[in-house]
Amino acid sequence: MAELERKPPLIAIVGPTAVGKTALSLDLAERFGCEIISGDSMQVYRRMDIGTAKLPPDERRGIPHHLIDIREPHEPFSVAEFQKLCAERIRDIASRGRLPMLVGGTGLYVEAVCYGFPLSEAADTDPDFRRRMRALAETEGPEALHARLKEVDPETADRLHPRDVKRVIRALEVYETTGRPMSEVQAQRRGEPKTSPYNLLIIGLSMDRQTLYGRIERRVEEMLAAGLVREVASLLAEGVPRNATSMQAIGYREIAAYLAGETDYPSAVAALIRNTRRFARRQLSWFRRMPDIVWVDAGEKKENLYLKTCDIITGKFMPNRE
Repeated sequence: MAELERKPPLIAIVGPTAVGKTALSLDLAERFGCEIISGDSMQVYRRMDIGTAKLPPDERRGIPHHLIDIREPHEPFSVAEFQKLCAERIRDIASRGRLPMLVGGTGLYVEAVCYGFPLSEAADTDPDFRRRMRALAETEGPEALHARLKEVDPETADRLHPRDVKRVIRALEVYETTGRPMSEVQAQRRGEPKTSPYNLLIIGLSMDRQTLYGRIERRVEEMLAAGLVREVASLLAEGVPRNATSMQAIGYREIAAYLAGETDYPSAVAALIRNTRRFARRQLSWFRRMPDIVWVDAGEKKENLYLKTCDIITGKFMPNRE
């Protein structure tokens, strides 16, 4: 117990896209005096608001939100940077008597924070190898790199978009320097016993699949009506390259393909919905493998969901409270 008391508290609200994490987190943050840390790897980028479902400042109810709008869209951002920044924010928030709440669906980012594991990925960097791979991408196209990755690590290749050159090169680099696929390295890491540097509570939101798919379709419709095409066009016009990490986000790559004339609008929208559904399944699969998550049904009535999660938080951090 004394060890837990020395650890900063941390609540994490996780689950697939469109399941209702944002709305619930606002209600809980008001109730328990929380400050919210975004656990979304794409909300770090400025001017990427619609496609990342970023909550506008005037809808945040005065609750401090951290790690939103901290990078330009052309800048790289890594999970190691995210882990470091989160650790700083968590300790600062806790030192002021507030309760840190990590909210998001980027599984690797959330897990890296919750369990604080090293992020060396079991491989050193090799600048010469990276230069050769970048040159190959420029001369033969990013698809050639992706095809090479598919030969040695099909699982990681299926997860990465062919134009995500940075991550494809890193996956190839891991294989080059260790002789093992990145998917195998990550699976071994996930299988290790996990301990947290925090007094940790993870609440996972789940929902009937068909209900979730309906919510995803409505969200896509709302994003398009709000101006997603205009947002992507603006980013491209300011010079953000299509192979930038930020532009690999779902919604941005499909609309960028439409704007480049590589597909028509209905096909781009269909791809956006399909890819978001697939992403939601991957998110659930990732979180299902994580230990310690207290799962709740987000399909319940809003008031019941709120009361249930309040009871979970009270039981963890205020067990003697009447």
